[in-house]
Amino acid sequence: MSEIIHRQVVLDTETTGMNQAGGAPHLGHNIIEIGAVEVINRRLTGRTYHVYIKPPRPVDPDAIAVHGITDEMLADKPSFAEIASEFIEFIQGAELIIHNAPFDVGFIDHEFSFLPNPPPKVAEMCQVTDSLHLARKMYPGKRNNLDALCDRLGIDNSKRVLHGALLDAEILSDVFLLMTGGQIALLGEEEQESQGGNFTSEFANSSVADSSGLIILEADEAELLAHQTYLELVNKKSKGNCFWLNRV
Repeated sequence: MSEIIHRQVVLDTETTGMNQAGGAPHLGHNIIEIGAVEVINRRLTGRTYHVYIKPPRPVDPDAIAVHGITDEMLADKPSFAEIASEFIEFIQGAELIIHNAPFDVGFIDHEFSFLPNPPPKVAEMCQVTDSLHLARKMYPGKRNNLDALCDRLGIDNSKRVLHGALLDAEILSDVFLLMTGGQIALLGEEEQESQGGNFTSEFANSSVADSSGLIILEADEAELLAHQTYLELVNKKSKGNCFWLNRV
């Protein structure tokens, strides 16, 4: 029986600015950077998509203050039309994970509308998951921007001096995996090297019954050692924030 492959793409964009007149934020503005990270079956594959794009208008000074991308930096970059095919190929059929998805999806669909043969809208070619919506449900009443989530989950975002699409997508992939089921997906190669990529094991052969008659399966020495090794890796990845190692 073949394994079911679930492909996710964690995505972020940077833009020339936002519509300050109260309309859709993408109107009058353009995408200037796309960053995306591939995740398959909750494993970071190392495959990414990253491109800078020359827009048909100048970048707003307020936007430059956020991401540091200037008109001079974009002068020799391709247009959106020139990168559209490879971008669509990367995201098509995947579940897109985007923080504040309506913002980025609105911009992407807006760019699609100017292509000679416009493709389907993003929501028609991909499942879209808004990680900001998910965070607000998990942490109601709290700040749920990317920096706040990194602080809450113990994720290192010290390199995030300015916003950048690829860096933010990489950070968001860590945030999303932790929010949706845990640290095991963040261990990657270190996990595989220490335990052959498999932290599950068969139940120990020995078992005992408690006073109620319930069977208690006890871990053997090898399983206890594997568990301790796993916790130490989790602690390293979370910068010393592994609850199970650090609880009193």
